Amino acid sequence: MQALSREWRRKSQRTAFVPTMGNLHAGHLALVGQAAIQADRVVVSIFVNPLQFNEPTDFKNYPRTLDEDLQKLADYPVDAIFLPTEAELYPAGREATTIVEVPGLSDVLEGASRPGHFRGVTTVVAKLFNCVLPDVALFGEKDFQQLLVVRRMVADLDMPIEIVSHPTLREPDGLAMSSRNRRLNAEQRARAPVLYQVLVRSRDRIRQGEADFTVLEHQAGGDLSAAGLMPDYVAIRRAEDLADPRPGDELVIVAAARLGKTRLIDNVRV
Repeated sequence: MQALSREWRRKSQRTAFVPTMGNLHAGHLALVGQAAIQADRVVVSIFVNPLQFNEPTDFKNYPRTLDEDLQKLADYPVDAIFLPTEAELYPAGREATTIVEVPGLSDVLEGASRPGHFRGVTTVVAKLFNCVLPDVALFGEKDFQQLLVVRRMVADLDMPIEIVSHPTLREPDGLAMSSRNRRLNAEQRARAPVLYQVLVRSRDRIRQGEADFTVLEHQAGGDLSAAGLMPDYVAIRRAEDLADPRPGDELVIVAAARLGKTRLIDNVRV
């Protein structure tokens, strides 16, 4: 992979990279399409990263659909599909590998709910960046905190990589596209769009002038509970770094909730 990327660079060709864990949906494919606009060459990786899973059963049950994924990518201008194995990325084993960690930003909200998750994300993304040597990498905005964490890592470690984000793609009823959605049964799938609906209502109330964010967060959590979801958090934060907002800040409302055994996350910008 490195040799291929270096060859492209010698030809002054720009490389765009889309890292994924497979089980591709339209959101992933939108990133691939955007990558083709951003660069001369497009690389997609598929690797289910064990370091970012808090629950062994979640890692074991994560949908692996390689044949289906390759079929979907065949319709896009992809120059290379990078399929590393765990032994190749973690030759010393999961416990002994060098760790890349972004302090602070990795420890709040999603990081507080899933300790060690972002450490696993930044470690594997840094390794994938070193394998693919991209000029630009693309990430979806559904995982908003992940996007901020990766951007911070790239800035802090002086990686010569441009990070480009792409808006969340949604189903017609508003549910954010996610590989985990296929784990919802029919009744849960019908209920799942409530998460986005609650966030939109909170956003609209802020736009109308409501400024007591603590009250809004509490009410949003209550609305989720009333709809049968188990809220993990609902937080109104500064979009730049997820800090507590100050007057005039651009805002983001982020939330996570469980529906059955499936954990859903979403966000809306204000």
